[in-house]
Amino acid sequence: MQSKLAELGEPRYRLGQIWRWAAQGAGSFAEMTDLPRGLRDALSGVVPFSTLSPRREAHARDGTVKTLFETSDGRLVEAVLMRYRDGRRSLCLSSQSGCPLTCTFCATGRMRFGRNLTSSEILDQALHFRRLGRVDHAVFMGMGEPMINLDAVLGACERLPDLGVTHRRTAISTVGWVPGINRLAESPMPIRLALSLHAADPALRSQLMPVNDRYPLAEVLAACRAFYERKRRKVFIEYVMLAGVNDAHGQAVQLAEILDPRIYKVNLIPYNPTDAPYAGSSAKAIDAFRAELERRGLEATVRLTRGRDIDAACGQLAASS
Repeated sequence: MQSKLAELGEPRYRLGQIWRWAAQGAGSFAEMTDLPRGLRDALSGVVPFSTLSPRREAHARDGTVKTLFETSDGRLVEAVLMRYRDGRRSLCLSSQSGCPLTCTFCATGRMRFGRNLTSSEILDQALHFRRLGRVDHAVFMGMGEPMINLDAVLGACERLPDLGVTHRRTAISTVGWVPGINRLAESPMPIRLALSLHAADPALRSQLMPVNDRYPLAEVLAACRAFYERKRRKVFIEYVMLAGVNDAHGQAVQLAEILDPRIYKVNLIPYNPTDAPYAGSSAKAIDAFRAELERRGLEATVRLTRGRDIDAACGQLAASS
């Protein structure tokens, strides 16, 4: 954009004007009415308005919207807008096309890995949904492991406040990629950290999440503690509830024993069906698990499932279209 404006002999402040319109939800150059008409027409012919092309959109009964995008080189990416009754409008953004890690309960892990997304491709997911209305929260819990592509993720995060999503309302989820956790702790942006844990027993965690063999849980928790000491912000623990696998009373006790209540808040996630050989825990089992954590001093909540009927819920993104 900057180079095209220079070629057209336009002043540098035009770039700021264009970005402000885009960040406020403009859907085309034609809508940017404080730009000269000739400039709007010229830009429409030489600058793509987005790095992503929407290919399919699905709407859930609960108001969730999932969009399948295609990059300029044919990679598929899914992202989600979640609407809540309290007025929150939260983005679930992807950092990669597919995922190189192979968590056994996650649909994305069984999709062929494409590549890391650029900052622009990440930001354009958010801009797409901004054009549908205001947004105020964002989580990097879509396709991919954000910590593997942290430079691009943080590059997109720098721009999200212009769309209405502050850094304090942005969270990055990781399976425990220690170098990324350490780098995020050094970032000046007060972004939240979420850890996908799913089992306190190392052997079971390696079975569910092979990355545990590369970065053992004890090393991951040490990095999370260092993050907390640096940021003084609690780390969210994500724990998907799998019937007969990780939802027993003893496993709740084991989880509570390794988590410091001063550092962690636990978010129990009802399992969303994929083609993996698992079943979700019953509501009774989830309630009992949460009660045991709370009895031992941990703050624990159960995640409200959004978009399950369109395969837009946690663990279901796979660009199967």
